[in-house]
Amino acid sequence: MTSTTTAAPERALTNRDLQSMYWRSTTLLGSFNFERMQAMGFCFTLMPAIKKVYKGDKAAQAAALERHLEFYNTHPWVSSVVFGITAAMEEQRAKGEPIGDDTITNVKIGLMGPLAGVGDPIFWGTARPVLAALGASLALDGSIVGPLLFFLGINVLRVATRWYGLKLGYERGTAMVTEVGGGQLKKITQMAAVMGLFVMGALVSKWTTINFPAVVASVEDRDTGVVADTTLQMILDQLLPGLAALGLTFLCMWLLNKKVNALWIILGMFVVGILGAWTGLLG
Repeated sequence: MTSTTTAAPERALTNRDLQSMYWRSTTLLGSFNFERMQAMGFCFTLMPAIKKVYKGDKAAQAAALERHLEFYNTHPWVSSVVFGITAAMEEQRAKGEPIGDDTITNVKIGLMGPLAGVGDPIFWGTARPVLAALGASLALDGSIVGPLLFFLGINVLRVATRWYGLKLGYERGTAMVTEVGGGQLKKITQMAAVMGLFVMGALVSKWTTINFPAVVASVEDRDTGVVADTTLQMILDQLLPGLAALGLTFLCMWLLNKKVNALWIILGMFVVGILGAWTGLLG
């Protein structure tokens, strides 16, 4: 009789390795910069896993470290899930699985947007304000329980999310990449990429505001004498709301594809914004 039970994949990383990654992950924002955001923190967190799975292969270790210095940015707590999945992918790659650089990078990029969309509203938008409100209400009555409730509550939530997210990401990631032959990893990569692009597109519309206050036409109401101005921004909004923000996004994408440094793009937007406000072109 042939058994159909699939054996659990052998894992190279121990709890001690995961604990080392966990403590390193607390420094994720320690070297935050506007060019690659959390990239250095991500690379620093993955070091124990990379040294373990590529033990003795200095060239492979160097290539992996360089691979994880690429742009990365998401909610720092739920980022532990990405650490675990990435470590699992690096482990299976070291074992000979056909996992390329692009696959690892695409999974990371694809997960950034959705996880930020989950972490920000849950932790920053709900848990922190609720715990702060409860703590403040108790503190107003002179109770020491108020600040303790906020401090302990938010840190228990942080530690649990980071640790169990890391373990879940590694365990599920190991099982996921061992099934690469069945095409599951490719499907998940595509789904993550689509979701990430969808979320980033929504964020562009929500958080990017460009206003052109220049008056194109003025019409006076003969009965009331009120003058109604038609601005360039009103015309653009009639064509497509958020058209300027979308155009700016495509311009930045084009410049990045031309290998223009992200810092120069950011500085350029600062200069254009200041000059635009000074001349009245932007408002």
